[in-house]
Amino acid sequence: MPEARPDRIAPIAANAAFDVIVVGGGINGIGVFHDLAHQGLRVLLVERNDFCSGCSAAPSRMIHGGLRYLENGEFSLVRESLVERDRLLRNAPHLVRPLPTTIPIDRFASGLANAVWSFLGFTGRPRPRGALPIKLGLMLYDAITGRGRMLPRHRFRGRSATKAAFPQLRPGLRFSATYHDAWISHPERLGVELIGDALARNPTALALNYAHLVHGPQGLVLTDGETGQSLPVSARMIVNATGAWIDESAASLGATQSERLVSGTKGSHLILENPALAKALNGHMIYFEHGDGRVCIVFPYLGRVLAGSTDLRVDTVGRTSCTEAERDYILGAVQGLFPRIPVQPDQIVYSYAGIRPLPVSAADFTGRIPRGHAVRRLAGAVPQIGMVGGKWTTYRAFAEATVDMVLSDLGLPRKASTRDLPIGGGAGFTEGLAAGLAQSHALSPARAAHLEDMYGARAADVADFCADREDCPLPGSEMTEAEVSWATRKELALHLSDVLQRRSPLAIRGLLTLPLITATARIMAAELGWSEVQAKDEIARFLGELETYHGVRLTPTEGAQP
Repeated sequence: MPEARPDRIAPIAANAAFDVIVVGGGINGIGVFHDLAHQGLRVLLVERNDFCSGCSAAPSRMIHGGLRYLENGEFSLVRESLVERDRLLRNAPHLVRPLPTTIPIDRFASGLANAVWSFLGFTGRPRPRGALPIKLGLMLYDAITGRGRMLPRHRFRGRSATKAAFPQLRPGLRFSATYHDAWISHPERLGVELIGDALARNPTALALNYAHLVHGPQGLVLTDGETGQSLPVSARMIVNATGAWIDESAASLGATQSERLVSGTKGSHLILENPALAKALNGHMIYFEHGDGRVCIVFPYLGRVLAGSTDLRVDTVGRTSCTEAERDYILGAVQGLFPRIPVQPDQIVYSYAGIRPLPVSAADFTGRIPRGHAVRRLAGAVPQIGMVGGKWTTYRAFAEATVDMVLSDLGLPRKASTRDLPIGGGAGFTEGLAAGLAQSHALSPARAAHLEDMYGARAADVADFCADREDCPLPGSEMTEAEVSWATRKELALHLSDVLQRRSPLAIRGLLTLPLITATARIMAAELGWSEVQAKDEIARFLGELETYHGVRLTPTEGAQP
């Protein structure tokens, strides 16, 4: 049986004193937790919902250097991002893979002054970029990467070569340019694997999802959202990694910070089932400007097409969804790029949105807001360090800078570096291990490929786990019932959304059906001791979240049983 929730709380009740408590289980908080665990500190990670369920669940799924950041003069961020991109390609090759990226171009010199105006403080909408500024930017991008690059240099095409490579792109293009960055297949899984690595490295480290921490009259109080149990705890230091919620959470954790730190923007994305569009992309991401000057992307993703994104200022933070206007904006951008391929709302199998935790900025155009990150000391009852900004690509470097400040304030030396540490199933991973797995475990090629894609070098461990019990596929999926048990026992999953949206890609790929959800609920009920009423409530809540936040409507059938 999996470790029961009370058993996970027991070590905290037995010893409530921590060196550091990290609040916020998105990728930045997880990165700090992982780093601190490797320093041998007693560290607690607290996440109000599930790990990587907020902004970290809503990225563009790119691991990139940030080509357009050059235009804003953020050269140090681009350099750091390129270094970290290459580290992720080495440390997590089962999840992070190269992605050729093509820019369609229909002008020559337009936009050359954009960077100059940025340096002079211009924060408005940039002019469309032509071939000359893009060429200069890509040359600089290659130069920053340096001799140790893992990916090829960029290349330019003329009109005829562009049409030959991408015949469905809008007519009239004069050039195209292709450079290489990377994409991440299962970002939430990378977060869970980092937590697993940290717990395996440091038995005193603890990670708790569905819990929250506040500072009250008697000090810090930790409340378990699953049982309602509250415990007094203490820490020498708090790391606030709550992202877009940092201004609200800082005060609840006892900080006296009055200056606002974050001004978020909302980004929405669509997942399309459009085989013609997927074929037209030719394995590339197309990185293009919409008519309003914002950069959009579209690329093949797990058998579907990912398209995005919007970049809208928000006044208040909270859970959010893609609006109809945003949907039409993204569809219109992609349709304009591929005018001969129908791109329609009924092709959307999933949508998602999140709030980027960007630093406060007076920029008129959201694309001009700096994308870097900063570590801030926040005065208060308990010393608190706030993480402002950040993105998936640079999470490790951001965590390292934060931990360096923590160690300095605690008067402790750094004992280990995370720079070259393989992550989860990236340790010992080699492409093509599915063939050997199929033979050694008598699996079909499709089943073995699924396990390789999901778990990397740990696929054999999962296959062994599944072989030790009665197992069968979830309806319409290569994922099996035993994998639901694995997610519950080994990967801290407590709810349907944890398994179907974050421990697996079933939701984002548009593969959810009522029979699949019901089967998953049955397995989780057996693992977690849900009653029949609890299981029904869990299904109803999950279906409501799918419709409200992801545009997926599945109507329960009368008498459906978990």
